Formats: sequence, structure tokens, C-alpha cells
Amino acid sequence: MKLYIIDNGGQWTHREYRVLRDLDVDVKIIPNDTPFREIEKCDGLVLSGGAPRVGLDTRKMGRNAEYLDKAEFPILGICAGHQFIAIHFGGETMKAKVPEFGRATLFVDDRDELFRSLPESFSVWLSHNDEVVSIPEGFKILAHSKNCRIQSMKRLERPYYGVQFHPEVEHTEHGVEVFRNFLKVCEDHRGD
Repeated sequence: MKLYIIDNGGQWTHREYRVLRDLDVDVKIIPNDTPFREIEKCDGLVLSGGAPRVGLDTRKMGRNAEYLDKAEFPILGICAGHQFIAIHFGGETMKAKVPEFGRATLFVDDRDELFRSLPESFSVWLSHNDEVVSIPEGFKILAHSKNCRIQSMKRLERPYYGVQFHPEVEHTEHGVEVFRNFLKVCEDHRGD
């Protein structure tokens, strides 16, 4: 299986790479200005987190919009990637009323494929000043935390997922399973 991680300048992009590599995925980190034609043959894409407020700044998100418009394969947006997915499809991201840094409890509202076989709640690691406050039409909310109503979402029409938390850091319980579930989505999609 071939995955690319789009580097949006996140502090933990290399952790995303390490988790996927340890799951025996052929994975590569690439700049966010890479033309879509160079990645269109992959099985899935991860839109990494980024520097503060980058998810709201379309200029700093490179070609993420092009990937979202053209991809037929699954996409997982993490933190800024999650926020950008929401903005791109007509949702709203803004400064969080309560910025979240460190450990929090994630409450799973809809297991869907991303949270398959995971507990209804578990600890996750957060690092964000901004958050998605309304999802785009054609999306559904998958999880929330005490201070953030949209910790995870999914596009109904295509297998595009967003998570505000960081599944790649060791402080997130079941983070590896979240990635494993995303890989299963990629595998199933490839089989279609």
C-alpha cells in the first residue's frame, strides 16, 4: 500500500510517518506544493497538521484544495488538515473558545470505519488554538471532547476524514488503531 503525507509544517509530521512505516506502509512525506499528478496513483493521503492558524490560511496550505477536489482515494486530515477540509467544503473554522493543549477525553459519537472496535471514550493529545465549529453539508460528526464539539468528522460522499486530535503521538490512546482503521478504509477502497 502506498500513502503520502502532505507536509503542512506540523510539529509531529515525522511521527505520522513513523507510525505508518511501523505498520508496514510504503509511506513518504512530500511538500504541500506537490502537483496532484505526482501523487494520483497512491492508495491514500494524510494531510498533516501545521503551524498555528495555518489551517485557516489557504495560501499556506499549498495544493491541499487540489488534492481534495481531485482525489478518488481516502484522505485523513489531522489538526490543520482537518480544519482545512472543513473550510474547503463550506464548513467553518475559527478561534476556539477554549484552546486545547495536552490530554483530553475523546467521546466517540459514531464509530463509522475510523473508530471501528475502539472504546466509546479514550484519552487523546491535543494542540490547537482553532477548531471546526460547523461541518460542511454532506459531512457527519464522528467524535467530540468536552471543549470541542467536532473532534472528528467524515465526508459522506467520499472517504475523507478529519481529526482535531493527534493520533500519531504516543500520549493518544488507540492512535495506532485509528491509523490502522484508516489503512483498512484505503485497502477496502482499493478493492472496490
